[in-house]
Amino acid sequence: MAAIKFEKALSRLETIVTELEAGELSLDDSLRIFEEGVKLSKTCLKMLDDAERKVEILVQDKDGRKRIQAFSLEDSNSTES
Repeated sequence: MAAIKFEKALSRLETIVTELEAGELSLDDSLRIFEEGVKLSKTCLKMLDDAERKVEILVQDKDGRKRIQAFSLEDSNSTES
């Protein structure tokens, strides 16, 4: 699957769900778009995982050791005080 933007993939996934819920497709068409939906779902999950890894920041603990910590707005706000 070519590179696809998250928003476009999610939009297509929502369309697929709507079409399947309508129940007007043939079995073959239903299976075809269901398979497409599964692929899109996996693609979206991978994009979210990748984005989460990008947001992780390197910090030092009290002992001076470096560790990975997920970024949160609460952490950011407490350091500005």
